[in-house]
Order: sequence, then C-alpha cells, then structure tokens
Amino acid sequence: MTARRRAVGYSTLVSAFITMGFASAAMASDPSTTWNGKEAPLSTPWTSEVSPGNALPEYPRPQLARPSLEHPRWMSLNGLWQFASSDGKGAPPFGQVLKDQVLVPYPIESVLSGVQKHADFMFYRRMVDVPADFTAHGQHVRLNFGGVGQDATVYVNGKQVVNHTGGYTSFSTDITSALRASGAQEIVVAVHAPVDGANVMVGKQRLKPDGSFYTAASGIWQTVWLEPVPASSLAQLNFTPTQSLDAFTVTSRTDGSDDGATLQVTAYADGKPVGEAKGAPGKPLRLAIAHPHPWSPQDPFLYTFKATLTQGKQSDEVTSYAGLRTVAIKKVNGRNRIVLNNKPTFLLATLDQGYWPDGIYTAPTDEALKFDIQKTKDLGFNTIRKHIKVEPARWYYWADRIGLMVWQDMPALPNGHNDKLSDADKATFRADVTSIVGQLSGVTSIIGWIPFNEGWGQWSIPAAAELAAQIKQQDPSRIVDARSGANCCDTKGDPHAGDVYDIHDYQGPGLPSPDAERASMDGEHGGLTLGVPGHVWPNTPINPYGAVKDRDALNAGYVANTAVLRDKGPAVGMSGSVYTQITDVEGEHNGLYTYDRKVEKVVESQVRAINEATIRANSQVGAN
Repeated sequence: MTARRRAVGYSTLVSAFITMGFASAAMASDPSTTWNGKEAPLSTPWTSEVSPGNALPEYPRPQLARPSLEHPRWMSLNGLWQFASSDGKGAPPFGQVLKDQVLVPYPIESVLSGVQKHADFMFYRRMVDVPADFTAHGQHVRLNFGGVGQDATVYVNGKQVVNHTGGYTSFSTDITSALRASGAQEIVVAVHAPVDGANVMVGKQRLKPDGSFYTAASGIWQTVWLEPVPASSLAQLNFTPTQSLDAFTVTSRTDGSDDGATLQVTAYADGKPVGEAKGAPGKPLRLAIAHPHPWSPQDPFLYTFKATLTQGKQSDEVTSYAGLRTVAIKKVNGRNRIVLNNKPTFLLATLDQGYWPDGIYTAPTDEALKFDIQKTKDLGFNTIRKHIKVEPARWYYWADRIGLMVWQDMPALPNGHNDKLSDADKATFRADVTSIVGQLSGVTSIIGWIPFNEGWGQWSIPAAAELAAQIKQQDPSRIVDARSGANCCDTKGDPHAGDVYDIHDYQGPGLPSPDAERASMDGEHGGLTLGVPGHVWPNTPINPYGAVKDRDALNAGYVANTAVLRDKGPAVGMSGSVYTQITDVEGEHNGLYTYDRKVEKVVESQVRAINEATIRANSQVGAN
C-alpha cells in the first residue's frame, strides 16, 4: 500500500457511514469472546471457534507430508504454553513454571493469544510427552517451527538445540540427543522481537501502528510440531516444470547423511502413475510426464508425488504435489508480455496483506486462511499480490488448489531511513531474501518475486537491480519485478532491471507501457474507501484516500476503474494490475470485504463480470 494518500475530509466518511445502503443485518455488530473470556476488539466468523484444544490442528506442510497428507505422522504442539515477558538479560527459566500462558501459534499482540500486548523479549515453555514410537527402531525426532518473529533460541531439557534468525522462514532441528530416556521433555523458546526497532524484515508491522502500518505480530506465529524421521530424511522436495511442459526437474535436500542413499519419485494424475524418476538425492532428476496436463487458474490441476529415500535398511516416505506450468516474458505483437504456459495472460490481482483482527498475522482457522483466497477467485481475479508478508505453507497450498497466481513480495525493512542502513543490515536482507526464495521455490502458484515495494528499505536505486539479479540467478524459472512502484515513494527511480516495469497510481489505474526489455503492470491502484459501522478496527484513525458515499458508489467506482484496464490496457500492451485491496486492514477501509470478513462491500456478480472481461480483453494474442 502506498504511503502517498489523497486526503478527504473526515466528515465525508461520517456521511458515508450514515448513507450506506447495507442491510441492517449486515450492519449489526457481532462481538464474540475468545477462549479465555476476553472480548475480541473486532471478531471474525471464526474467532469463537478457536480454543486450546483446536488451535490450527491441520498438518502444516502439505508439500512434504510424511508419509502422506491424508495420514501424516506427527504431533502438533499448538495449544497452551507457559509464557513470560523478559528484559532479555536473564537466563532461560529451566525447571520453572512461568506465570502466564499463551495460545500458540497466535502472535502475542493478538487477542487469540491470550496475552494481547507486545514484549521485546519473551520465553515460551512447555512440557511434552514424546510418543514412545517416535524414537523406536532408531528413529530421530525433529522439532519444527513454521515461523517465529524475530530471533528464536530453542532449548530441550536445558540444552540449546537451535538458534534461528528471521521472522518469515521456517526452521527444524533434530532433538533426539537432547531427549530424556523417559518422562516429560521440557521445551523452552527464548524470543527477541524488536519489530521496527531494528533493521530487520518486518513488512507492515509497527510498534506504533499508524496509517498504512499495522499492529506488530511477535513471537511464535505459525504451527509448532514434532515428527519422527529416519537418520537420513527428506528436508525439501521441489518440482520445477520444464519449459517444454512435459516434465519436472526434481530437486531435493536431506537432513542427515545421505551417503549411498537412493531417491525414487513417482508422479500420479488422478491416482494413476504417469511418470517415475530415480537417482541420488541432492542431484536434479528429470521426471517425464505422460499426457501432460498444465496448471492454470482456469484449470488448477495438480500432480501428486510419492517419494522414497532409501538408505540401507531404512527408508523415508513422503508425498508432495505440484502443478505443471511455466511463466516468462515473451514478445507478443512486438511488445513484451507475461506469458503463462506460453500464452499471454493478464494478471488481474488484488493486494492481500494477510492481517486478521483476532489473530493479527495468523488466521484464526484454516477455513479462515482459505476464505480470502476463495473470495478473490469468486470475485473474478486470477492473481494475488501477497504484500510484504510470507504466509504459512497452507496458504500457498490453498492458492495452488483453488487456482490463483501469486506475486510474492519480500517483507520490507522499516521505511524512512534507507540512508542509515549498515552494510550488515543490507547483507542480512540479502540473505533473508535468499532464504525465502529457497523456502517457497516449490510453490506452483508463485509466478514472480518482488524484492522492494515503493523503495521501503531500498538503500539505492541500483539495489533493486542487484536483488533482482540475485533472485533471478537463484530461481530462473520465475519472473522478477525488481521494484513495485518505481514512481513512489522512498528512493524513487526506475532500476531498469528485472522482468517488469511497475508503477503505482491511486486511484488510477495507471497504464504503463512495456519497454524494450520488460513487460509492464500497475502494481497498485484503486483504494476506494468505505467504512462499515460495526465492522471497523476500534480506536484507529481512518486513513482515507478516495472515499465513496455508499455501497452502490463503491461498486460503480470499482467497475469504472477496472473498465479503464479493459478498454485501454490492450492498446498499451499491459500485463497486469493490482487493486488495493481484498479486505480492510485496521485504519484502511479500502477493501472489497470488511476487516472482520463479515460484509462483502461490492456486488460479487458485477465485480466478477468486469474482472473476467478485463482478463479476456488483455489476454488476447491479437490485442494491439
């Protein structure tokens, strides 16, 4: 979201509240209490469903399910943990009962966590009974964290087992040697969460939320779990479609020594085997597919894979999935265009920030996590711009299955002091980008990377070109938008790099032309503002930039705005646009849905019709 706003009077918004034509049932506030009796500042339809006994119980890693997604072998550690804030100076509280409790995996600032306040330093503690069969027959036990903001040091029975830095990447460690022979095992996690108090990736989080920056999300914010594995096990399994769209390149990474091991992978389509590859782990394998079936938003077909890593008498069995699709820049009628599976495709997107009034960074339930993606599809969009946040693996699973392309932003450094970034800050950012690209490189729906948004945390104009080259070298299979919003707002300027030229234009839309090397898109536009009484984040100043008086005006405004893309985009040769945004977020009321997801602020059929017409008009091969 751009930091540049068009101001409108507060009285205009008050008038909008009074004159909106919503049904009274939709207008009614529906506050609900959480599992510990606290009332949510703004509840979602799923707030009251969350409890210590069912905190995100779904298997968290669909692309590497052991032995299968239908029957995974694992132990969720989501639920109540002991909790205490800290000054960051004391020793870990081994053997001590902590005075408070927190519901994992909800960030401590969220009402669902039960804490509902920030701490720079904190301790989590839990006693765990590891199932006896997890350590039988020489198996090892791995402790997995989906995400912890920002720095985490993990101890098992007083022994440090891992230290991880980076709030947006998952991590895992073998804890077998730290386990006691019997009885409960003590897990302590020490966390440092400086948020924007340090030059680290924070996205939109702020210790003092304001305008287009929101409440912080500190501590454990994704699923924590245990799983038994052989001494040598698969840590990652990726399937990259070949440009010929008739095979995958299989790459793998293992935990433990894989000396003498063999990896066998079988592909299935609708339950029937359609290809097989076998070779040494850690080396690329070509897996040819019989009768290939490409993935697209119109037809999000996914192959299932069964993989077995065999070493001596031990074997590790996992299942995975992927879609067969390619994305590239190609000359079409003399203009550079984005092509999906070699066909020009207009990427009509919403901005999706992934914030929740009850869980902040963490959706209350898996159904809620799926909701935004499904509604984006229902509204006729074919793409999501995941805005300066990395989501849990299950979010990408739903995007893959429902069928939406994804622009994946890198979470930004704090804005406003680009000139004060040290060489160490820049190096850490580059390393974090590499880690995120590596973690998400197997996601079918991700078609492109965006390292910088509006220059936030971008220390120079050439820095965008440097990061674009870094990402492209690591992942040549996708396109890179070196900087979204070259015309705004920090360190302004076009880096003349990457695959896409991208401007922001509120209300817009902008109509940038492709250049000799790149396709073009409007990376943000729209932002029509309409608050719905009873469905807004409390005690937060409104950040308006394009107020409309009621639902009819919002609907008409969206249709008219998108019609410009339908009518004028083909002549320019644009490849995409991003409307701001799918839901309201805190003080921003420019969503197609309210922040609590209880009110759809537009007429779905009309939005879908103009969206589908816009995609068709701009995807025609013969467009001039």
